[in-house]
Amino acid sequence: MIPEGTRYFLPPEARLRRELQERLANLLYSWGYEPVELPALELYDPQHALAERAFKLVDKTGEVLALRSEFTTAVAGLLRSNGRLATGQPVRLQYAGSLWLREANAELGRSREFSQVGAELVGVSSPRADAEVLELAWACLQLVGFAEAKIEVGLPALVRDLLDATGLSGEQKERLRQAIHRKNSPELEALLKEYRVHPGLQDALLALPDLYGGREVLAEARRLPLSDKAQADLDWLEAVLALLPEVPLLLDLGRARLLNFYTGLNFQAYTPDFGLPLLGGGRYDGALLPYAAGFALGLERVMEALRLPLSEPPPEVLALDRALAHQLRAEGKRVELAWTDNLRELKEYALEKGIGWLAVDGRLEPIQ
Repeated sequence: MIPEGTRYFLPPEARLRRELQERLANLLYSWGYEPVELPALELYDPQHALAERAFKLVDKTGEVLALRSEFTTAVAGLLRSNGRLATGQPVRLQYAGSLWLREANAELGRSREFSQVGAELVGVSSPRADAEVLELAWACLQLVGFAEAKIEVGLPALVRDLLDATGLSGEQKERLRQAIHRKNSPELEALLKEYRVHPGLQDALLALPDLYGGREVLAEARRLPLSDKAQADLDWLEAVLALLPEVPLLLDLGRARLLNFYTGLNFQAYTPDFGLPLLGGGRYDGALLPYAAGFALGLERVMEALRLPLSEPPPEVLALDRALAHQLRAEGKRVELAWTDNLRELKEYALEKGIGWLAVDGRLEPIQ
C-alpha cells in the first residue's frame, strides 16, 4: 500500500520520464538557463498561496516546516538569499523536481505528489523578455513531440485594469472576474447592470469573453472603449506578438485567472486530443520578484498526453561471456549478464523474454 495520490513508476515509464527530463534540461541549458536545485523542505509560511493545501511537518525544535508545493516561490527565495536580484540584467534559471500537496485538485489528476520542469527569466521586464519565455515554452513542446500544440495567451493586466476602472469593491470585482473567466456572458451582463457600471465599461467588459482567436483578436480589442492603461497593455502584447511570427499563438483576452499574481501576460499550452494544459506561465513582476517571468511543464501530464508504449523491446543479448558483453555495450547494444551456467535455463529465460542472442565463448549464438 502507498498513500493516496501517489504512485509507482515502472519500466519503461520511469526511464522515459528520466530521459524526457534530461532532454528538457539540455534544451533549457542551450538557451542559457542554468540549473538550480531547491530544498524539498521549506519553512512553513501561512501567507504562501498554497499554505492551506501544503503538507506540514514539525521538527524536533517545534519549528513548522512544509514540503515544497510549487517552485516559483522557492526560486524567489533562492535569489533573495544569494544576492542575485540586481535588476537591469537577466538571470536565467531552470529547475526540475517533485512537488507535494495535501489536497490536490482535479486538474492535477488528484495527485498529491507530482513533478515539474520549468524556467524563470528574472531581472528584466520587456516585450523581448516575454517573447523569449513564450518561444522557449514552444520549443519545449516541440522537443517533447507536441507538433500540433497551441499556446493560449491571456492578458490578465487588461482584465484587471478594466475591472479597476469600474471603481467597484473588491468583492464585486471578484464576482465580475469569475463570470469573465468562466465566459458566462449572461451572468456578467446581469452583474454589470446590478452594479450600474458605466455603459462604455460595460461594453468593454462584456466583449472580453468573446475575445478569443488568432492575432485578429488584438484589432477587435483595439476597437473597445479602453483606458490609457488598458491600451498600453495591448501595446505590450502587440510588441510581443511581432517578435513571434512563427509561433502558433491563440489569444484569450478574457482569461482572468490569478489577477493578483500575473501582472502582464500569461499562457497555457494545449494539444488537440488532450483536455488539460501541458504547461503554463506568465509575467509576475512585483508578485515575488521585482521583474520575472517563467513557465512550468507538468511531467505527469506530458507523459499521459504522449500516450507512450507500456512496454519496450527486451535487451538484444544475454551474456555468459563478460568480456564480450562489455564490447557489445560499447557498440550500443543492451546486454544482460547470465546469472547461471545452465544453458537450458538461460535459453528458456531468453525465449520467454524475447532476447535473441547468447554471448558465449567469444561469439554470439542465436537463441532458438
